Amino acid sequence: MESPLLNKSLEFATQIVLFYEKYAKSKRDTTIAKQLLRSATSVGANINEAIYGNSKPDFIAKLHISLKEVSESIYWLTLLKNTRLFEYDYEISIKLAEEIKKMLISSINTAKRNQN
Repeated sequence: MESPLLNKSLEFATQIVLFYEKYAKSKRDTTIAKQLLRSATSVGANINEAIYGNSKPDFIAKLHISLKEVSESIYWLTLLKNTRLFEYDYEISIKLAEEIKKMLISSINTAKRNQN
């Protein structure tokens, strides 16, 4: 199944996995980076679960979880950017996360309208 939302979430997760690998090698505390890794990879996983959900309410619930996770990812990326502990172009990942967030909001709203 071709899904622009799923494709973007996979691209986002890939960016963050690669970021985490570089960050971990820098020998800095990885607590925040691990939180980012968890939330960023959860976005696409929950979108994938939504696509194969049991019902429309299940679909909407999984998309809501993805929305929470992408919002959390934006928080961690912004925190890492603001601390300047590690050189990285955070804006690219933040921009992609914001695109995913908008797509999720739109998908949730459409699904709710079509629920009945």
